[in-house]
Formats: sequence, C-alpha cells, structure tokens
Amino acid sequence: MRILGIDPGLARVGYGVIDTNASKLSMLDCGIIKTEPNPQEGHRLVEIAVDLNEIISIWKPELAVVEKFFFYRSNNTINVVQARGVIIMTLAKNNIPTIEFPPMQIKLAVAGSGRANKSEVLDAVMKELELDYPPKPDDAADALAIALTGWYQR
Repeated sequence: MRILGIDPGLARVGYGVIDTNASKLSMLDCGIIKTEPNPQEGHRLVEIAVDLNEIISIWKPELAVVEKFFFYRSNNTINVVQARGVIIMTLAKNNIPTIEFPPMQIKLAVAGSGRANKSEVLDAVMKELELDYPPKPDDAADALAIALTGWYQR
C-alpha cells in the first residue's frame, strides 16, 4: 500500500510518501510544498492544491493521512485551517481515502508516547524506515511519522 502523510500549514505543507508490503516499509519521497507570501491568501491556497495534485499524480497514493489541527490560540490558526481544508478537498477530488490523527496519537503510534519530543519521533521514523539520514526539513519528517501512523492504525 502506498500512503501519503501530510503535515498541514499555509507557508509549508510537509508531505511524505511511504510504500508498504508484508515485510518492509520504505520511504519513496518527502519534502514540503512551500508557498510564498502573497497579499491575496487565496493564491497560496491554490498553490497548495496545484502542488498536492502533482504529488498525487506522481505517487498515486492509496491512502492519505492528515494531522488534525489543535492550535486554537495561535496567530495563524485560520490560515492553517484554510490550508487544511484545501488539502482535504484536493484529496477528496482525487478519490483518495483520508484519515486524520491528532498530534498526540501520532507520537504515541510512532514513538510509543503521546508526549514524545521531536527527536524521539524522528529517531523512530528513521529506525522504522531504515533511513541513514534524517529527512529534512522537520515538516517532511513529521509527514513521514503521520504516514506511518496511518499504516499502524489501518
């Protein structure tokens, strides 16, 4: 099964693609969709949709896993929620089944503790995917953890 993990944001959307089979998990791709500041926020949202469509057309995921949003008092709450909506809509338009998990559940699934820190999650991702180097940037590594959570919770 091919799984696309997504860490939503407006300026940076992390993505990670993993492939699974009975004996091995492997990373196929990871990175970020980066949008440039623009006075018209709608242009950034369109850029996310266009770039996500391109990733979907290249990797053809069978499942998408998206992190749920829980920062209610952040200055960019509305922006991230809007970007998340565009992501969910793009996945639906491509008929990709989508599941969502909150950050604590992702940390628990990947690192064994809902209170794991970033380095513990990163270590677990590297071990599970047998990576020699940490995925960069952090948003991409987080997206791989999100994809792995989808596999574990399937």
